[in-house]
Amino acid sequence: MASVPFMKAPEQNITYEVGDIADVFCDHEVDSQRVRGWLNGIVVQVDPKMVAVQFQENVYLTDGWMVPDQILWFPTNSANIRKVEEEFDL
Repeated sequence: MASVPFMKAPEQNITYEVGDIADVFCDHEVDSQRVRGWLNGIVVQVDPKMVAVQFQENVYLTDGWMVPDQILWFPTNSANIRKVEEEFDL
């Protein structure tokens, strides 16, 4: 079988589970100002292709609308979501 050329190595599949903490690159509020950056949320639903993350802060769609339920959906392979590895001090 011939090799398939690619410009970037494929990402490893990251498995999300309900209850995981995730960092999401999105529009949100900090000190009543709207900013675009990384925000922690909790994974509330997972299906084979999409991950739903809920936040305690107001989040916005890219076209400016506030998301009333504070839940954003992302493809599991999106560059705008990353799993947070929890660190515990013993």
